[in-house]
Amino acid sequence: MLYRLLKYVLLGPLLRLLWPTKVTGVENVPETGGAILASNHLAVADSFFMPLRVKRRVTFPAKQEYFTEKGVKGTLKKWFFTGAGQIPIDRSGGSAAQAALDTAIRLLREGNLLGIYPEGTRSPDGRLYKGKTGVARVALEAGVPVVPVAMIGTDKVNPIGSKMWIPRRLEIRFGKPLDFSRYAGLSGDRFVERSITDEIMYALMELSGQEYVDIYAAKAKELMAAEAAGVRAVVPAQSGLPDADRVPETKAG
Repeated sequence: MLYRLLKYVLLGPLLRLLWPTKVTGVENVPETGGAILASNHLAVADSFFMPLRVKRRVTFPAKQEYFTEKGVKGTLKKWFFTGAGQIPIDRSGGSAAQAALDTAIRLLREGNLLGIYPEGTRSPDGRLYKGKTGVARVALEAGVPVVPVAMIGTDKVNPIGSKMWIPRRLEIRFGKPLDFSRYAGLSGDRFVERSITDEIMYALMELSGQEYVDIYAAKAKELMAAEAAGVRAVVPAQSGLPDADRVPETKAG
């Protein structure tokens, strides 16, 4: 009820008014059943603008800190993020990471749409970074398709560190669903999971037009912080991904 209230009455109409958005390919989102919406991640605003353009409810894993802050402010934040369809994920360790995967798999098996950012964190500079293989593990375990989603312009609306959102036009592109049923039963094979993840990232690169960087976004942030502190660091660029259809040294290859 709270989700629908925010989407259609309290927040959604304002977002539509101030940030007119060109949307293409939304018909690629399945009308029923579980599916992953795998998106590039430019800004916190991504989690608000994308679900607004999808008829079905989209659930996003969100860091637990959004739900545990003390006081009135913390209560309001918990209420808001819960109402926005987000679920708390503990990212503090290995068992916590498995719990996050288990929660995502359960939601998908129940027929929900799950929003996932394969990069794991926001891009620090607008480029597309290496995907983490959790998205592949979840897709294989749940047996669901992956719909690539390109967010364009949200980093200009909500720049990193900014508290105000700037009105401007946006674009959201939904790509064709990716079917990984050919890898059924191979969850846990690191080569298979890396191949699937690379295929998803390649689709996102083509859909968004972003430059691809073959390191994790979290590592890129560390390098940039070091450079800002006076330690010379270079973030490598890569124009494309390796052939994502070939899985070396596995029974799926």
